[in-house]
This record gives sequence, C-alpha cells and structure tokens, in this order.
Amino acid sequence: MNFSTQEDTLAGGLPAGVAVNDNPGSKDAGPASPPPTIVIEPTQKWASLQLREIWEHRELLYFLVWRDLKVRYKQTALGVVWVLLQPLLMTIVFTAVLGRLVRVPSEKVPYALFAYSGLTLWIFFSGAVSITGNCLVQNANLITKVYFPRLIVPLASILARLVDLLVSLVILGVLMFYYRVGFSSQIVMVPVLVLLLSALALAFGLWTSAVNVKYRDVGLALPVLIQLWMFLSPVVYPASQVPEKYRLFYSLNPLVGLLDGFRAALFGTPFTWYPILVSTIITLVLLPYAAYVFVAREKTFADII
Repeated sequence: MNFSTQEDTLAGGLPAGVAVNDNPGSKDAGPASPPPTIVIEPTQKWASLQLREIWEHRELLYFLVWRDLKVRYKQTALGVVWVLLQPLLMTIVFTAVLGRLVRVPSEKVPYALFAYSGLTLWIFFSGAVSITGNCLVQNANLITKVYFPRLIVPLASILARLVDLLVSLVILGVLMFYYRVGFSSQIVMVPVLVLLLSALALAFGLWTSAVNVKYRDVGLALPVLIQLWMFLSPVVYPASQVPEKYRLFYSLNPLVGLLDGFRAALFGTPFTWYPILVSTIITLVLLPYAAYVFVAREKTFADII
C-alpha cells in the first residue's frame, strides 16, 4: 500500500500523524462504506395531533382569538354591544309571535327568559360552526405561507365565540334577576353543558372545515342547514311539545339534551337524563372522528386551498 505519514500538520488541515492515501484509486484502499439507509415511516394518526406543539404555539392561538374579536367589531358604532343585541332582538320577536300570539308553553318560566336562554346557546353554536367551517379557507394566506399546527385555526374560532357566549350569559343572569327566577344547586351543571356544546361545535367545525377545503359546496350549504337545524331543536319551544311517539327519535338531535339540560340547570326544573346522555355520547364519538378526518386531510390543505 502506498501511504505517506507526516509529523507536522498537513497543508489541507489534517492533524499530524494521520495517514493519507496517495493513490485513492488503488485496489488496496478497501471497499467504500455504504450510504446511510433512511427509512420513512407514516406517523400515527393520533400522535400527529401534536398537542404539545399546540401548547408551544399558544401565543399564536391567543393572537388569532384576539384578531377574530377585533376584526369582527372593528369600525362598528356599537362594538361588543352587538353580542347582546342579537339574542335580545330575536327574543323580542319570538316573544311577540310565539309567546303572545301562539302561546307556546315555556315550562313555568317567563317566555322571554325561556327564549333568551335557548337563543344564547343557539347563537353561540350556529356562529361557531359557521365560522369554523370556513376558517381554513378564510386563512388561506396564513396556511400556505407559515407552518403551525392547523388545529389552532378552528380552536381560535371556537374560543372567540365562547367569549361572546360568556358576555351573553351575564345578561341572562340579569334577566333572571329581573324576572325573580332564582338559581338552584343545579347551576353547577351549566359549565359542563357549555363545555359539551363547545366540543360539539368543535366537532362539526373540524369536519366541515376539513371537507370544505376541497369541496366548497359545504361552505355554501352550511348556512341553510344551520337554519333548518334551529327549527329542529328546542330553541324557542320546549321539547315537551314534540309528540311522545316521536320524542325518542327527536332526542337523537344532540342539541336537544344540551338545550333542555341547560334550562333545567338554570331554572331548577328536573333533568331529563336520556337526551342528555344521548347528546354526550354523540359528542364524544363525533369529536375524535372529526379530529381524525382533520388530521388525515391536514397535509393537503396548503396544496388544495
């Protein structure tokens, strides 16, 4: 073998004592080391939810929530007052038509209070589903330019609407004081039911937003379907008005148990546990499924949107 050894540092930067092959083409140089093998494996679907990464981007989540709230009421004369006016104006209309003319029963509660309690939750839910369903398309510039966990976008939409709901619930408390309807110990169920309603809105929002990226018909059909859903839910009428023979099927609507349970928790009336249980099961099934669909389609968002 033709090797040369130097005592001092070589001009090429090699330290002293290192052997250098003067004839790299020699057969005695030995076989070249094989290139490293790189194995690409698919990530686990549920592991790719990257909850830790979402936590690391919590400041971005806060910024998006604040941006949604700021943009919504920017250059408006009344600002956040619109959060209160929407359910109040709708309550006045339904009270005049259904409460006074049609005489819809309100389960021993003033109809205005009955209607406002249902409309408060409905406005939150319908607004959250509608905005979340279109959130990816509306944030196309952000999604195609910057990497971040895509789940942050629908989460920000839900949290922004949740802020509006909390403001409306304060006015609901004022109305209960005005009508002299006291709170009971059942009010501890209100946060649980609001959490379930938020999870249900997130489930529908995740699914519709993921599908809407490729099929924009979803975004066009969503307002119509939401409007129909309102009249199929006990928003301005009690579920007890539904005939008994249809009530079992009617309870498959996940909003039935949540709306009735919310009113029972507020007004101290007995809970109807069957529809609440059905709503809970449907929510807990839909949320993981919607998250699965969202994560499965997430890698194509930037290319399609």
